[in-house]
Order: sequence, then C-alpha cells, then structure tokens
Amino acid sequence: MNINSADLLNIAKLKSSNLNSLDKAPSEDKKLREVCNDFESFFMHQILEVSLKNTNVAGDSAGSDIIKGMYTDAISKNSGGSLGISDMLYKFLSEKS
Repeated sequence: MNINSADLLNIAKLKSSNLNSLDKAPSEDKKLREVCNDFESFFMHQILEVSLKNTNVAGDSAGSDIIKGMYTDAISKNSGGSLGISDMLYKFLSEKS
C-alpha cells in the first residue's frame, strides 16, 4: 500500500489499511511461525511415507519398516522450514490476521 500526502488527509483510507498488523505481539508471530514449520514437517513426512512405502531402501528384513519410519521421521523433522511451504503459509496467514 502506498500512501502519499493527499492520502494523509483521508482518515477513512488510513483506517481501512492493514495497520492493525503492527499491533501483533511477537509471541503470536513466533507461534505462527512454529505452526507453519510443523505443518511443513508433517507434509514432508506424508510425502516420504508414501514415496518409500513400496521401496526396499532399508532392505527386506523384518525391521525394514522400523528403519523406514525412523528415516522419514528424521528427514521430516529436520526439513521443517527449509522447503518454502512454511514461508508461503506464514505469509498468507499473517496477512489474513
């Protein structure tokens, strides 16, 4: 939003602008970022779980499903906030609140 000197006199335009986002507490902002990162981790976990379901990346032994589960958990937890999905979601949700 651009405000020029003519708009300073127009109080209605200033009131309708998105100035209420300046009042957002930093703790709410941090919580929203955490939730977005958690969603990205969950999304990555779902993708890995489906894509590795029919592979033998961990072998064919009895514990291969456990190893696959540990692998998908580790990758998804460490990828939270690094794919860009959480950034897009955060930007969208912070503009809407």
